[in-house]
Amino acid sequence: MATGSARDWVRRLQPYRQPDNRRSAFETVLTLSLLIGLWVLMWYALSFSVVLALMLSIPAALMMVRLFIIQHDCGHGSMFTTAKWNDRIGRALGVLTLTPYDYWRRSHAIHHAGSGNLDRRGVGDIDTLTVKEYLALSRFGRLKYRLYRHPLVMFGLGPAFIFMLEHRLPVAALKDGVMSWTSVMVTNLAIAAMWIGLGFLVGFKAFLIIHLPIMLIGASIGVWMFYVQHQFNPTEWDHAPEWEREHSALHGSSFYDLPKPLMWVTGNIGIHHVHHLSSRIPFYRLPQVLRDFPELAEIGRLTIWQSFRCVPLALWDEDRRRLVSFRMLRERVAAPAAAAA
Repeated sequence: MATGSARDWVRRLQPYRQPDNRRSAFETVLTLSLLIGLWVLMWYALSFSVVLALMLSIPAALMMVRLFIIQHDCGHGSMFTTAKWNDRIGRALGVLTLTPYDYWRRSHAIHHAGSGNLDRRGVGDIDTLTVKEYLALSRFGRLKYRLYRHPLVMFGLGPAFIFMLEHRLPVAALKDGVMSWTSVMVTNLAIAAMWIGLGFLVGFKAFLIIHLPIMLIGASIGVWMFYVQHQFNPTEWDHAPEWEREHSALHGSSFYDLPKPLMWVTGNIGIHHVHHLSSRIPFYRLPQVLRDFPELAEIGRLTIWQSFRCVPLALWDEDRRRLVSFRMLRERVAAPAAAAA
C-alpha cells in the first residue's frame, strides 16, 4: 500500500475518534473492579495456599495491563472527551501502574511522532541499532547491546527495572521541566502511601506476596506487547527524508492477532498499526475498525506462534530492509571469509 493511501486511511478513520464517556467510564470501573476483586481473592487464598494465590496473580496482572492501556488512552486524549478528565484518570491510574503520567505521556508522544525514523530513536521505544552501527561498536559496546537485547533482560529484568526503579527517578524528567518532575514525585508519594496503607491493612509480608508478582508479571507482559508491536518482519525503518509518519505507522507497527479473550485483557493494543495511524481512536473502537475495513487485518499481521520468532531479532539491516538476529549477522559476515578460504 502506497504512502498516499496510508494518509488516506487517516481521513477514513476520522469517524472512529470520538470517545463515548459512558463507555469509557464503564471500561475503567469494570477493569479496576476486577483487579481489586482478584487482589482480595489472592489475600483470601493466602490462608489456604501461597501457590493458589500466585496462580491468581496472572489474571490480576492482566487486569493491571488493561488499566495501563486505559491510562495510555488517557495520555492520547482518546479515553474521555475533555482533557481534564483524561488527565485526572490518567494520573490516578499511574499510581496503580507505577507510571508517572505526565512524564510518560510526553515520552510516548515522542515515540509516536518518530516511530520507524532511524534519526529519531531512543525516546519511548526499544533501542534498536542498525547492522552498521553495531559493527562499529567496540567489543565492550557490542557486549552491552547483546546483554540489553537478551530475552532474560528484555522481558524479565528490564521490565522490573523500568517500572519499579527507573520510573521512580527518571533522569530525563529533570530535563522535561516542572510538570514532568512534579508528576514523578507526586506519583512516588502516592505509591508509597498506597503501599504502606495496604501493608498495614493485610500485613507487609502478605502485601509483597500478593502485589509484587502482579507488578512484575504485568510489567513483563506490557514490554512483550510493546516489543512485538514494533520488532517484527516485514517492518519499516527509514532515515529522513524517506521516512513518512503515516506510512511508518501503518507498515511499521504490527497487528498482533490474539484470541478475543487475550485481545480484551490487553485492551486491543495488538491492533497497533491502526492505533499508530490514528491514536485518538479509543481502544474499545479498534475492533470495529477491523470489522469495517477487513483489509487492514492483513497488514503486519502476527499470530502468537509467529510472534515468538520475533524474539531473536535485534538489528536493522539497511541493505536487506529487515530486522535480523545476531546469528544471522554472524553467518552473513562469515560467508565471505569462508568463500575466500
